[in-house]
Amino acid sequence: MATPTVITVKASGTYDILLEKGSLSNIGQTVAERFKTCTIAILSDDKVFPLYGKTVTESLEKAGFRTVCHVIPNGEQSKTLDNVTDFINCMTQAQVTRTDMVLALGGGVIGDMAGFAAAIYLRGIPFIQVPTTLLAAVDSSVGGKTAVDISAGKNLVGAFHQPSLVYLDIDTLSTLDAQVMRDGFAEVIKYGIILDRKLFDTVAVPGSFDLKSVIARCIEIKRDVVEQDEFDHGMRGLLNFGHTFGHAIEKLSGFTITHGSAVARGMIIAAKVARIYGFTDYTEIITKVVKDYGFETDCPYSADALYSVILSDKKRSGSDITLVLPKEIGRCTLEKMPAAQVLDLMKKTGL
Repeated sequence: MATPTVITVKASGTYDILLEKGSLSNIGQTVAERFKTCTIAILSDDKVFPLYGKTVTESLEKAGFRTVCHVIPNGEQSKTLDNVTDFINCMTQAQVTRTDMVLALGGGVIGDMAGFAAAIYLRGIPFIQVPTTLLAAVDSSVGGKTAVDISAGKNLVGAFHQPSLVYLDIDTLSTLDAQVMRDGFAEVIKYGIILDRKLFDTVAVPGSFDLKSVIARCIEIKRDVVEQDEFDHGMRGLLNFGHTFGHAIEKLSGFTITHGSAVARGMIIAAKVARIYGFTDYTEIITKVVKDYGFETDCPYSADALYSVILSDKKRSGSDITLVLPKEIGRCTLEKMPAAQVLDLMKKTGL
């Protein structure tokens, strides 16, 4: 087996992100080398667990760990407080203690929920991220943001809780549906636009690059941002490029528009807003790459509809909203402005 790529994050907790290939059956040995044997409560979904649940549980148990598994339906609609409570009840019944751990086996929904459960169970226990989607690999599994959705909006209830380990077997991405894989590339494109022109140029042509190297670069960018602004008081806001509008699109669609598809549209809206705001227009460049990946580019909702959701967004501060706007490819800026100005700018884009 090839030597793993190791990226270390030094935040409130220091942890490693391991990128390997074809190594999932070795996860038990890797975890045993880093942590004392204990009970590991696994949260997964009914799409991922049939694929990888047996491999992970058998490997962990062979290494001396006791496993408890809780499986929920796949999809954003499962990212609820009720499902977190059910998982916590499962851990309680299994007598999971403060010396035990949680393991997230799945995509971003599972990672967010497992991390949030680990943050609040017994006032916080360690957890391991095992991302199985590209989106989770490059974004949500790193940085310690955990959350669930409520009726008012996406990710409005959550906590900062850094993982103790992120374990990524690149081969798990080979089983992804084309749409799920594409969703992850929305986040990859985002990283290039906000902080790395070279990365953007590398991924501008789909399929023309080494995926592992691109994933590693995205993780490095997120690590650098998190280490400078772990609790999201400043530059970490750059990671929200396309998300203020994207989250609103998701919510309005009842989550029938996926996260990546919504963010892709959101990045285009942000580029149009930046043009109206007075910055150089990069709408055409961003739209072309997004289209080349197969994303829809038209927003099906009006400025007023989007605005009604944006007003409840967790990134709002008092009567102001901070937008992430591109000044050039590879350099974005945080622009704080009155909420009413955001509505005006959106309307001027033609929404």
